[in-house]
Amino acid sequence: MAGIMMRSTAFNDHDMLPARFSREGGNISPPLEWTEVPDSATELVLLVEDPDAGRAPFLHWLVTGIRPFPGGVAEGTVPKGAQEWPNGFGEVGWGGPQPPRGDDPHRYFFRLYALDRPLELPDAPQATDVHQAVAGHEFASGTMVGLYSR
Repeated sequence: MAGIMMRSTAFNDHDMLPARFSREGGNISPPLEWTEVPDSATELVLLVEDPDAGRAPFLHWLVTGIRPFPGGVAEGTVPKGAQEWPNGFGEVGWGGPQPPRGDDPHRYFFRLYALDRPLELPDAPQATDVHQAVAGHEFASGTMVGLYSR
């Protein structure tokens, strides 16, 4: 499978996320950039999840219908024409990190998938629903990880 290169001007891969992106520190989505998206991509899907939150990964952000080009999203915005979905807090859009106080840093996986067709999801998808829906339809992906603790 091809690899999409992801980066952010706000944090490096496997570094701490600035507090302004946390739920209590401003709750704004971080800027992201991506390159090396295959020309044949029909749609990009952005999934941000915390696998350290419990038995199932906690959904922090889900954006579908992203056009393959241009390659990124500015801080606090959504790509033009894309659709945000409810997060694990029950709100549409970005739901910043809010791990329990005293926990070791949680990992926040920013995953971008290039798909061969538009994604089909239930009304209120969980992270596991997204993983199941992209299976067999992704032909490129990229991941970067941010850490956060309180």
